[in-house]
Amino acid sequence: MAEETAIPLIASPWKLKGSVYAFAYWTKVDAAGNLPDIAYSPLEHASSFASSEGGRPIGGLSMIQVIRYTESPAGPYDELLISPGYFEYVVEIKNGKRVKKKHLRITRAYVSQKITNWNGRTNWNIPKHLARFDWVTSDDGQISVKVFPHDTTSDPKESSPSSTPFFQVSFKPTSYLPSFPLSFKVLNSIGIINTTLVHPPLPAGSGSQGELPGTNRWSAVSPNLWSRKTSLGWFDLQQGDARDSLGSKNDNFWPGLGRWQLGYVMNDCEVDFPDGTYWDPPKSTN
Repeated sequence: MAEETAIPLIASPWKLKGSVYAFAYWTKVDAAGNLPDIAYSPLEHASSFASSEGGRPIGGLSMIQVIRYTESPAGPYDELLISPGYFEYVVEIKNGKRVKKKHLRITRAYVSQKITNWNGRTNWNIPKHLARFDWVTSDDGQISVKVFPHDTTSDPKESSPSSTPFFQVSFKPTSYLPSFPLSFKVLNSIGIINTTLVHPPLPAGSGSQGELPGTNRWSAVSPNLWSRKTSLGWFDLQQGDARDSLGSKNDNFWPGLGRWQLGYVMNDCEVDFPDGTYWDPPKSTN
């Protein structure tokens, strides 16, 4: 399914632990049909992953997550995930009949080391690319991070991080509300959200560390996040010196998204990424 590489395959399922910083927002249907360039890395943007062949964005509940994994089968690493809502896609069933389905999708992802980069692409079609993560914790408890990607430098081998951040955010938990347990599995079971992720095949890149394999099948996976110590707080999305893939400055990062967003942190979070399911792309009708 993936290109030959010196990076070891670490087969699913994966069990991880860390801190998950996240906030949700709503992508309107009209905006979903015209996702901004920052929704995709340049490699995926130029491929069928971001075309109608890979599905139609239809908006809805969207999310940005920044995760600091302290434990994983690939070792500790940091991650940024952008999921701009649901995508409608076509699958073939018996006798060549086609049906439409919809699920959430991660359209852009960054991680801080090559092992999870290669395996995330190989195991679940998650469009990971390398980046440097700079974290700062203030005396008042505010936590800030800047993400410097390898894929925004116009270097096809993505050999080093950009000198300017692509994304930056600060989070400060509220001091007047108690922490509480949160489980994505419970949210799924009571019908609040379906967290299953479905991704089309990925294009192969020429990463300098062999970290950008392509895939040739669709993939679906239903991750679960669970924490006994979840706290609400405010995210400050003032972008400062951050710039998008085209070098443009965007104060609010995502068009239409305000500077201040209410979100949460899942401390001591346990993350399960189970085995995925896979299927071939629908046969061409041409």
